Amino acid sequence: MTTINTFDTIVAIATPIGTGGVGVIRISGDDSFYITKKIFYGQPIYPGQIAHGWIKDDDGNKIDEVIILAFAKPHSFTGEDVIEIQCHGGVNVLRNILDLILQNGARIADRGEFSKRAFLNNKIDLSRAEAVADLIHAKTQNFAKKSANNLSGALFHEIQELKKQLFISLSLIVASLDFPDDIRDPNYDLLKIEFNKLLKEIDRVLVCAKSSDILRQGIKVAIVGRPNVGKSSLFNKLLNVNRAIVTDVAGTTRDVLTETLDMDVAVTLIDTAGIRDTEDVGKVEGIGIEFSKQSARDADLILFIYDSASGLTKEDKEIYDLIKDKKHLIIANKCDLIEKRRDKKAIYISTLTGEGIDKLREKIKTNVYNFTNEETEFVINKRQEKCFSKARECLVRALEGIDRHELLDLISIDVRDTLAAFNEVIGESITEEILDNVFSNFCIGK
Repeated sequence: MTTINTFDTIVAIATPIGTGGVGVIRISGDDSFYITKKIFYGQPIYPGQIAHGWIKDDDGNKIDEVIILAFAKPHSFTGEDVIEIQCHGGVNVLRNILDLILQNGARIADRGEFSKRAFLNNKIDLSRAEAVADLIHAKTQNFAKKSANNLSGALFHEIQELKKQLFISLSLIVASLDFPDDIRDPNYDLLKIEFNKLLKEIDRVLVCAKSSDILRQGIKVAIVGRPNVGKSSLFNKLLNVNRAIVTDVAGTTRDVLTETLDMDVAVTLIDTAGIRDTEDVGKVEGIGIEFSKQSARDADLILFIYDSASGLTKEDKEIYDLIKDKKHLIIANKCDLIEKRRDKKAIYISTLTGEGIDKLREKIKTNVYNFTNEETEFVINKRQEKCFSKARECLVRALEGIDRHELLDLISIDVRDTLAAFNEVIGESITEEILDNVFSNFCIGK
């Protein structure tokens, strides 16, 4: 990553590489207008206006017909002069224009450098910058909405309110220390009440840490059972596509297949090879079975499926013994072939007729997304969680000092450390090493 004081002109392709209707190249820095005018032939470029024309190389050869969007500092995302070139979305078109811009003095942007510059130029705080990355990488509509909430400043405003409350208490402490003859020491009991209120607010944010992690990363759901009980058929039914090959031949699935479902949480659905005695199978299928066992061990939820027409066999029970201590659902398939449903713990389905599939989806959803509104009020990442935890530790120390009636100047140290932890969340107090680590997780072009 570049250092904080480096503000040369940068460029990157801002849209995914591939065939598409439109591709966007973004330039930011003092030379943005100068470079663009060297390669663009068309309408005059003015900030806040759209210009239409052609990009041409040094020999006057036309590269592509484009639209130019110009933003003059500080009225841009980065707070610098910014040019966005909208061209056709072909890979070679984008690369040809990018090469021209590089030849004329810009350099390729580092990961997240546009957002980093927006932060350094006080266009966004760090929590909003991180929300940009979450929004881009959101695997579900639900998480995208919650990330947008952070982008609008939800976490930032929460921090500002916490700081405001804490600063009032700190001001009273500092004033009494600086002007002991004029200002009475703050009442320890009142300080304790205020600090306990703050602790509750911090805990309110921290309770969202687990749900935030799951919403961001998603969970793994493995379909496990012996061969030919309908694992691949169930996999296809849950996806509503024929992703896995389905036959009557045992051992058809020899590898682990994965696809992602949006169930408010990103669910990575895993279709595993049928588990059976590896002495009776070939080498390839045996490897697949070992992968299946590993997938079951790694899964957050297991869908244990058996053939209800055959009943629970000895082999089924042996497989169930492998997974029974993990979070699981029992699924009895082929319920269209039986008259009585004796297994009260099982969810009866038919992958042939579709019976019970909607009920199973709801069961999976309630198992993977079982958070209250309070647990999803805020979206925080590991870095932010660490900062809030640090703030909590400092505030607890201040409360312990109050209980011991320590000197106020000692208590003020812990209060200042609490404020510093809050500032670190939004980037008002942060090292360049942390900053580089945050933005290195962004994509190039953002």
